[in-house]
Amino acid sequence: MTRTPVTPAVSRSSPHPFDAMKVFDAPDGTRWKVEAALPGSSNAMVIFRHPNGDTARRDRYNWFISTGPEARSVTTRLSPRRVMEQMDDATIARLFARSMPVSRPAIEPNLAIGLGGAAAGLSRVIGRVKPRAS
Repeated sequence: MTRTPVTPAVSRSSPHPFDAMKVFDAPDGTRWKVEAALPGSSNAMVIFRHPNGDTARRDRYNWFISTGPEARSVTTRLSPRRVMEQMDDATIARLFARSMPVSRPAIEPNLAIGLGGAAAGLSRVIGRVKPRAS
C-alpha cells in the first residue's frame, strides 16, 4: 500500500467576499476551516473547525494576539475580518500546531451524562470535608 504524499500546510481565502473564513490544510491532509471569534481589544480566538461538522468535539482553538495600534486601546475591539486578514499561512500553521481541543472528555463519566450528585447517590458526601484525626 503506497501513501500519497502530503502537501505542505497551506491556507486559502474563501471565495466569498463577505465570508471571513479561511481553509487550512494540516500536515496530515485534514482541511480545517479557520475563523476568528470572540474579539477583544488585543486578541481573538481562532477556531479550527473539523471538516466532519457533525460535532464540535474535534474542533480546536488558539488565541491570536494582535500587536497593531488597535491593541493599545482598551475601548476598541478587533474585527474578526481584520484578524483573518492579518494572519498569513505561517501564522495559521503556528497557531494550529499549538492549538487545543475545544471540548475535553469528562473527568467522571457519570457527570458527562448528568448522573452526578444525588442521581448517583453521592449527595451526602459531595462537598463535605472529613475532619482531621487529632
